[in-house]
Amino acid sequence: MSVDFSERLKAMPEGWLHAMGINVTLATQDEVRCELTIGPEHLQGYGIVHGGVHCGIIESLASIGAALYALPRGQSVVGLENSTSFVRAVRTGAKLHSVATPIIEADQHLAGETVTTPLHPQ
Repeated sequence: MSVDFSERLKAMPEGWLHAMGINVTLATQDEVRCELTIGPEHLQGYGIVHGGVHCGIIESLASIGAALYALPRGQSVVGLENSTSFVRAVRTGAKLHSVATPIIEADQHLAGETVTTPLHPQ
């Protein structure tokens, strides 16, 4: 079983995850999860979540997962591509749950997938 580094990430005093209020709930080589409750600071001018928030979550979770995979091997990581599809608008009060998993391990590349599911308030 992979070691969970989520508590160590939560202890970091600064950075984009901290600034956005993103809570990493699991961080292993096999899976990285987070939650975010949407507030006014996450919205664009039309009252829905700014696309950059979604992209930032994807970039962050993918980078964490890739680092947890590569660093024990003495390797470093850098993101090469981030593609986001917006299926439904999300508004204040919704809670986002995101899960990132690796899907392809190649010689010098690791590709993954992140799925975000919004839970809208009742």
